[in-house]
Amino acid sequence: MRKARAKKLPLAPDPKFNDQLVSRFVNNLMWQGKKGASLTIFYDAVEKVAKQTGENGYEVWKKALSNVTPGVEVRSRRIGGATFQIPSEVRPDRKTSLSIKWLIRFARERNGRNMADKLANEIVAASKGEGGAFKKKEDTHRMAEANKAFAHFRV
Repeated sequence: MRKARAKKLPLAPDPKFNDQLVSRFVNNLMWQGKKGASLTIFYDAVEKVAKQTGENGYEVWKKALSNVTPGVEVRSRRIGGATFQIPSEVRPDRKTSLSIKWLIRFARERNGRNMADKLANEIVAASKGEGGAFKKKEDTHRMAEANKAFAHFRV
């Protein structure tokens, strides 16, 4: 018999916005344990978003994150020698995880002077329903829609 599942430790909220989601985002943004640097990048990006849009940068970031959050995804499953892409709903925890990872990944791939600029531009684009992260979500949904015929194989 397997041991009990490990308990998830609660994240400490970030100092400025007092939000656990921001902490989670910053932890994903972090490289080589440099949390201070990633916090600075995030806060600078939020300030730049506020300057660009004229709205609250934190609210724009939250809107961008919700715009990028996927509802369904496809999972590979082998049945009778053939591999099928089976659409399935995404768990709430995985939804936020995917949206954070996509936003950061496509921000890194952008052209810009520094990471704060790139992240700010990606956040603004995602909040408008544009950009690489939003396109990734649309592609994921399109893939699930195309393979809807295999939904009955779901476990």
